[in-house]
Amino acid sequence: MTTLQETVKAIGTRARLASKAIMRATDQQKSAALTAIADVLDRSHDVLVAANEKDLAQAKSRDLSSALLDRLTLSPKSLLLMSQSLRQIAAMPDPIGSLGATIVRPNGMRVAQMRVPLGVIGIIYESRPNVTIDAAALCIKSGNACVLRGGSEAFHSNMALVAVISQALKAVGLPQRVVQYIETTDRDAVGYLVTMTEEIDVIVPRGGKGLIKRLQEQARVPMIKHLDGNCHVYVDKAANLESAKQIAINAKTYRYGICGAMETLLVHQSVAADFVPMICEALSDLGVEIRGCAKTRSLFPDAKEATAQDWAEEYLAPILAVRVVDDQIAAMEHIAKWGSGHTDAIVTQDISAADTFERDVDSSSVYVNLPTCFADGFEYGLGAEIGISTNRLHARGPVGLEGLTTMKWVLRGEGQTRG
Repeated sequence: MTTLQETVKAIGTRARLASKAIMRATDQQKSAALTAIADVLDRSHDVLVAANEKDLAQAKSRDLSSALLDRLTLSPKSLLLMSQSLRQIAAMPDPIGSLGATIVRPNGMRVAQMRVPLGVIGIIYESRPNVTIDAAALCIKSGNACVLRGGSEAFHSNMALVAVISQALKAVGLPQRVVQYIETTDRDAVGYLVTMTEEIDVIVPRGGKGLIKRLQEQARVPMIKHLDGNCHVYVDKAANLESAKQIAINAKTYRYGICGAMETLLVHQSVAADFVPMICEALSDLGVEIRGCAKTRSLFPDAKEATAQDWAEEYLAPILAVRVVDDQIAAMEHIAKWGSGHTDAIVTQDISAADTFERDVDSSSVYVNLPTCFADGFEYGLGAEIGISTNRLHARGPVGLEGLTTMKWVLRGEGQTRG
């Protein structure tokens, strides 16, 4: 009997072979595949919703959090967004084979860099079945094969989506093994996948801290990752307070379970008396629990006392930490100490303050007068994302098509030799 380790290795071997075919595929072939996936997906709503309902029923019986249930749900809107994302990625320029600036050396030799696929990408994710479509689409368009392993809570949804992808790939004449799914809920499969350095070129994990920390300990394959999204909005002394109110509400309540949700609100002390009661009351009316510093609680007595853990927490829930700070420097120091380097925003009408915040806040995405919930590859015009990276090397922020490529040097000459 084949062992689980042998099964996962065989999947990796098949992915390596399939990567050669997708690497050579033309942009027309890859775009046709994505359009075909969108077409099949549009015709398969009933099947996909039925599969998703099985996962939702099991998740509810396990008392999973509302944030996880939100991530797990395949709604008509989310299915429509998947289809739109596929078509948007299909229409994007193919990054593969593009050349950077050419340098002509004194001997006439021409030197440039060419963008090429990474190869085989392993994607490990929890809860969100939409990742199955996003990951497959981005990998196909960027000329990579992928091995997917979703969470057990989304097993039926993911299997149904992979069936859609396989049907479309076959229809356009591309190998179905360009996108493969590890069809087991056994956690040991992940452990095998992240050590397969001959078959897998990079791992992209999308999940909670527990998953990422476990993979950091086990992985031998390089990873593109982020641990959590402890995102901040800082309301400056020069902020338009009505605009700041709408930005803060959207940043927190658009969706509680996304990594771009605001978890801490920082308010300049000079506008705190006006802004803190206004925003805290508005958010409380929307069901958000406020945990605040002493100054916040003096301005909004219903707030609970914030602890050091609250400043560090990624709630993924209707809970918000609020702190009044002396000035912008104090706000940036708070973000530097407690933030996760994911996404942070300033609300201000002061161009100098905005410039300083953009330059000095060391996060993968920094916003001016925008809510942090825009942290999404689709919103960045990337078509979709395979994850949001807080790494400093290779890719940072939402990882789209270019983030799934690397460069090689290409040189041309007319027979020059080195003296």
